Amino acid sequence: MESQLKRPVEYHLSLDDSLINMNNLIGHYIVLEWAGEIRCIVCGRKTNRSFFQGLCYPCFLNAPEASECILRPELCRAHLGESRDMAWSELHCLQEHIVYLALTSHVKVGVTRSSQIPTRWIDQGAWKTITIAKTHNRTTAGQIEVALKKHTPDKTFWQRMLKNVCASDIDLTFKKRELAAKLPPKFRNFITRDSDVTEILYPVSEYPTKIKSTGFDKCSEIAGLLSGIRGQYLYFDDNRVLNLRKHQGYIISLEY
Repeated sequence: MESQLKRPVEYHLSLDDSLINMNNLIGHYIVLEWAGEIRCIVCGRKTNRSFFQGLCYPCFLNAPEASECILRPELCRAHLGESRDMAWSELHCLQEHIVYLALTSHVKVGVTRSSQIPTRWIDQGAWKTITIAKTHNRTTAGQIEVALKKHTPDKTFWQRMLKNVCASDIDLTFKKRELAAKLPPKFRNFITRDSDVTEILYPVSEYPTKIKSTGFDKCSEIAGLLSGIRGQYLYFDDNRVLNLRKHQGYIISLEY
């Protein structure tokens, strides 16, 4: 699912080479049906099970998209010329990276390529963000993240985020100064000077008080009134939420 930073965020779902505006479907009854087939999003191979959100098992073992530095940027060794695929790493790891603070139900630290902003923030369901550091590669950004993780989490509490349990009293500009001061001296030259805070509004008609996760591994058809979208989640009217990112590679159809 693709997103654009507007007020609110605008979402599009790509199906059969067509792009469907999902915002227009909020408040309408929709039916998503899985055809029982999964295709690897890297090689296109048919697979009985999806690994790492869309990969077949061979790609999970060998593809650069499943490298350990995806989840742990500090372990990236592309700057040393070591990678599953150096051509891929030159485009994804040896590029400008941003270390940021995101506010969902709490403040968390994260890392992403500059080219992935604001998409990464939207995918996480953040409602406020601020950059804290800028680096020339993934490794250094990951090392800064590790240093900051001693003082603030790097995880999103997804259920709280989906219920819109927000820490509304946190000043991200102040938090940035506070955490930047705790960085080891060798990282302080990477601190960004701007204090711009990005605010993100999501198209959700009403937030649920309970969350019931659903997916195509439980049932081949998911239907109901679409009540909103946040991050990569679709909200349905009976407290169900569907994580579309988790189902990358699943062959599905949409009726509305």
